[in-house]
Amino acid sequence: MKKYLYLLLIIVIPFASCKKHKAKKKAKWITEAYQVLASEKYPQIKAVNWWNENWRNGFLNHTRLRIDSSPQALEAYQKAVAPSFFITTPVIDSNKLLPPSTGMYHCAFPDFGGDEDKVTTEAITEFVDLAKKNIVWAAFSDNWMNNIHFPIDHVNTIAAQGVIPYIRFMPKTTFEENKVDPVYTLQKIIDGEYDADLNQWFVDAKNTNIPLLCEFGTEVNGSWFPWNGKYHGGGETTGYGDPNKADGPERFVDAFRHIIDLSRDNGATNITWFFHLDDNGEPNDDWNKFENYYPGDTYVDWIGVSAYGQINKKDEYGSLEEKLDAIYSRMTALTDKPIAILETGMIE
Repeated sequence: MKKYLYLLLIIVIPFASCKKHKAKKKAKWITEAYQVLASEKYPQIKAVNWWNENWRNGFLNHTRLRIDSSPQALEAYQKAVAPSFFITTPVIDSNKLLPPSTGMYHCAFPDFGGDEDKVTTEAITEFVDLAKKNIVWAAFSDNWMNNIHFPIDHVNTIAAQGVIPYIRFMPKTTFEENKVDPVYTLQKIIDGEYDADLNQWFVDAKNTNIPLLCEFGTEVNGSWFPWNGKYHGGGETTGYGDPNKADGPERFVDAFRHIIDLSRDNGATNITWFFHLDDNGEPNDDWNKFENYYPGDTYVDWIGVSAYGQINKKDEYGSLEEKLDAIYSRMTALTDKPIAILETGMIE
């Protein structure tokens, strides 16, 4: 019996020690990330959105991004966002979100489920209670799998909490990654095949008279999503538009502009539009640089970036500062629009 107890201790003690080390690692990452943001090293960044979700990448890799993945992580997050630098009251003018003159908006995807569209009051209040701080916006995905229609119930649920709805257009019919969508192609959007539904979407959005935040083309330079240029002409230049531009990004630009033109035609001036890139795009080709996808300042109110720490067990630690240092100057060279960190987080 003593032998078995000894063997059990050999197994359990290192496991507990490893678990504690990982908890300290995430807490350290959170502390460092929000400290560097508060240092104003990146003055054009005006909002930060924590992606508060757990998901499973394969059988063994359970990615625990939630701020309460451990007591250490939760305490670190609470302390990190407590300073008044992280703002909870938005600046709204003519139903548009403006950047704060000082500080940075505190925002979140407050765990609306794996499909990112299970919007509930409870999820919002739970995140606020955990963080001990209000949020300016709550992000969710508007999945087009069951046709295109304005998510009025989700919008009302979020707005009722005094929070701005952040709507991520998801033109896809499957959650499978790394493939073109058989229905919602960029060319079909450009050609107006979905204009009737989109026109109604924007009429419904206008009629809410609620400030709304929207994005089209989440992490556009990442081939895991079907709107990436890889699936719409890639780096070829002879199949569409300007022969001096890569067809894939050029199609995306025209699709983005088409959607914003529809929103304006229907009077949905209460929408603040975001352009969303990833800090590590793929494929790693010149034609796929995020700059090639930018629709222009007349079509964009904010630009945003996904910049995570470690999100898979095999990944390197990667501080937020390292991530931002690698891409911030490129974003500020592209535009002087305010920047938002639209997705960030760290596994346990």
